[in-house]
Formats: sequence, structure tokens, C-alpha cells
Amino acid sequence: MKNKKLAIGIFFCLLLINLTSCAPAGYEYSKAGFFSGIWHGFIIVFSLIGKLFGADIGIYAEHNTGFFYWLGFIIGIGGFGGGGAAARR
Repeated sequence: MKNKKLAIGIFFCLLLINLTSCAPAGYEYSKAGFFSGIWHGFIIVFSLIGKLFGADIGIYAEHNTGFFYWLGFIIGIGGFGGGGAAARR
């Protein structure tokens, strides 16, 4: 019972972090790099949901470092979708 409450608490904390991490476009103060690309790729589903409901959320960082941001973005999308585990079947 105690472990179940702990797991539910951790789940809701992670859900809250994911839902609040989608900043609107234009609030960036520096260029987004590789790790920002990974994060943006991982939260793309939440960004798309927000975009569907009319929020002013950027899907892709406008001010990025170029190739390394793009690489991180692709890796982040692949990590959210299961990556190589889905392709292995």
C-alpha cells in the first residue's frame, strides 16, 4: 500500500513537470543545444497536445545551434517512441 502511494506520487510529479515544461515560443534567452534538442524531442507529444488546444507553444526551438540541436531532437523523438526496441521486433 505504501509503495503504491509512492509510485502514484512520483507519477503525478513527473506528469506535472512534463506538462509545465512546454514554454511558449519567444521566451528563450540563449541558443538551444544538443541536450535541449533531446528534451524538446522527448516532450513533443505534450507540445503537440498543447498546440491542438490553441496554446502558443513552439514545437521546435527557433534559436538553436543547428546540426547538434537537430540530432538531439531526433534522438529525443526516438527515445520517446521506443527507439531501437520497436525496430528490433
